[in-house]
Amino acid sequence: MKFFLDTAVIDEIEEAASWGVLSGVTTNPTLYLRAGGTLAGFHDHLKRICDIVDGPVSGETVGLERAEIVREGEELAAIAPNLVVKVPTMPEGLAATKTLKEKGIDVNMTLCFTVSQALLAARSGARYVSPFIGRFDDISEHGIGHLGDVIKALSNYDFGHPVEVITASVRHPYHVVAAAELGADIATVPFSVLEKLVRHPLTDRGLESFLSDWEKVKNA
Repeated sequence: MKFFLDTAVIDEIEEAASWGVLSGVTTNPTLYLRAGGTLAGFHDHLKRICDIVDGPVSGETVGLERAEIVREGEELAAIAPNLVVKVPTMPEGLAATKTLKEKGIDVNMTLCFTVSQALLAARSGARYVSPFIGRFDDISEHGIGHLGDVIKALSNYDFGHPVEVITASVRHPYHVVAAAELGADIATVPFSVLEKLVRHPLTDRGLESFLSDWEKVKNA
């Protein structure tokens, strides 16, 4: 499984990259505004992220009509070679994805919740399909179950181009572990979840024991 970071915070991206585990980033204007940015600086911020990350960086369009999405997508793709255009799953988004694919621009189709949406996204030319799982859990449905259905369905077909499943709307380490067991290609996670994935109480206890024993050896 590849790990993407779902954030616009540069410090988090640089830290995750320093661990050697970061394969990409997904972000959007909302995350950027929460990080203290302004819409006028969003493209420059994306360029900075693309310079840090050795992998795809998904930047989201905000238009709702196909021509507007295509125009925004072309502008985003011009920022850097590793910029992927994030487009919502809807009829206008499918049409825009088809056009962007024909222009050689990779698309991450987001806000995907069902098998039928995932199949249509892949067929329209999306390079990445992002099923959301946390939002299903929010309404007491089994998000991981829906993810498994998407992975199984997409694996049945050859779409004529690579299609990878990005596990999105991740809230807990459990989501990542379950997605990996299902064979999801990628998990895009908040930095807080990435930190939790690397920690375990037994590891902490083992480190404490090691340090205690080492101090005894040094002082002997």
